[in-house]
Amino acid sequence: MGQSPSAAFHREASLTLLSSSVFLSGEEFLGEIVANRDYTAEIPDECLAYIFQFIGPGDRNRCSLVCKRWFRVDGWSRHRLSLNAQSEIVSSLPSILTRFNSVTRLALRCSRKSISITDDNLLTVSTYCKNLTRLKLRGCREITDEGMSAFAQNSKNLRKLSCGSCMFGAKALNAVLDHCNNLEELSVKRLRGIHDGAEPIRPGAAASSLKTIGLKELVNGQSFAPLVVGSKNLKALRIIHCLGDWDSVLQLIGNRNRNSNPLMEIHLERLQVSDIGLFAIANCAKIENLHIVKTPECSNYGLVCVAENCKLLRKLHIDGWRTNRIGDEGLIAVAKHCPNLQELVLIGVNATHLSLSAIACNCSKLERLALCGSSTIGDTEIACIAAKCMALKKLCIKGCPISDIAIEALGSGCPNLIKIKVRKCRGVSSDAGEWLREQRGLILVNVDAFDIDCGFEASVSDGGAHEIGVELPQAVGQVTGTDASTSSNGRAALNQTSEKVGGLLNLAAGTDIVHSFAIFFISETEDPGISTQQQQL
Repeated sequence: MGQSPSAAFHREASLTLLSSSVFLSGEEFLGEIVANRDYTAEIPDECLAYIFQFIGPGDRNRCSLVCKRWFRVDGWSRHRLSLNAQSEIVSSLPSILTRFNSVTRLALRCSRKSISITDDNLLTVSTYCKNLTRLKLRGCREITDEGMSAFAQNSKNLRKLSCGSCMFGAKALNAVLDHCNNLEELSVKRLRGIHDGAEPIRPGAAASSLKTIGLKELVNGQSFAPLVVGSKNLKALRIIHCLGDWDSVLQLIGNRNRNSNPLMEIHLERLQVSDIGLFAIANCAKIENLHIVKTPECSNYGLVCVAENCKLLRKLHIDGWRTNRIGDEGLIAVAKHCPNLQELVLIGVNATHLSLSAIACNCSKLERLALCGSSTIGDTEIACIAAKCMALKKLCIKGCPISDIAIEALGSGCPNLIKIKVRKCRGVSSDAGEWLREQRGLILVNVDAFDIDCGFEASVSDGGAHEIGVELPQAVGQVTGTDASTSSNGRAALNQTSEKVGGLLNLAAGTDIVHSFAIFFISETEDPGISTQQQQL
């Protein structure tokens, strides 16, 4: 009862082995059993499928080639699938989708130099994948508005759609929004069919279900204004590098009832938005996550208004693009009105001890701090961070004029610190990183040392904060740099700084100077394409 066919086959093979045992000695007989026994045959299919969930996509593909049973179990138990959506896959597409008939998340990618699948193939996907809830399209240039409309009619359970570098336009998106009334997330990037004069994109049947909208690198992003404004339960809005004036759109969002506005996250990057837009954001009292990145028209006035009204703010990322329009005044307001702040990222913002001391005193929950490209963050500021930021867990410093004195200050401060990353700080030597590793062996230390005579440019890349948080040390206490060895001269230089550090720490104790930055970036990996061997099986 409840035994798989493979288990029955195992019993039959065992009987055959027993019938031939009369010709074997006792030890030879036991060895023969052990050598030929398939222990996995006794594992139910459901348990085998559960085990498959804990291995990576590449290993899972290889496991499916072990035997026909594993091949079959992998097929019906896999819920995520990524396919190379070139035209060559068309003949194999029905058999692939028949095998993986339980897929709920599907990614279709095609390179720029290849011809992608067409409307008919996308319709085939909707026919076979009845449980599909998430679809990602990348570079599928042969899919048109008509193909997306037909797909939407067959995929009413779709909850997330992400499309980039495709040729369809507003008509296709309106069809999805009209037919997929459970759609919760829409992400659009470089959609070629969205151009000047395109019809407006409306929320349609998804007006109540849509919770996240992401727009990136669109020529006519303004056509999404009715969608953004009309999504009643929108919680996250991300607009990156889209042309047009976005102040008016933000004003329409802010005009909603202040207390009932559900918006909790706003990401504005490389946009034409000013303090007028920030004043509108201030009407969204539930904002917890705010990114103001490379928006040169935003200033302290807008940030002060946001801080005074959005008191639930937990994450704040600011890239001032070295315009010096956001500084102490705005950060002091954040420190005064946002006591729940846990993550602060400042790039190209020249803050001084005035704002840092206020943040140190009032933001006691600050756990993650990143400082990039600031000419005013020096040894004194870092010493104050070490003395006052008791909850700080992750600290990243890039392109700031600090020296070994700052590193030695961190040797005894910030008791909860678990990771330190220092890059492009010309005054920091590799000896300082090695010393810090010895002082606090449980901390992940990543120090990129610069020679004193090398040229220096405190540049902030387009990746900005993303570059700060991506590279993780390979081992606990690892120190990376041009030279990780400890020389006697370097050690002597560090010892000479001890008295100076003591003075700075005393100063920090008297003046509440604190800086906190932090960044977490999570990338979701998709399953690799199915191999030719798997298709043949």
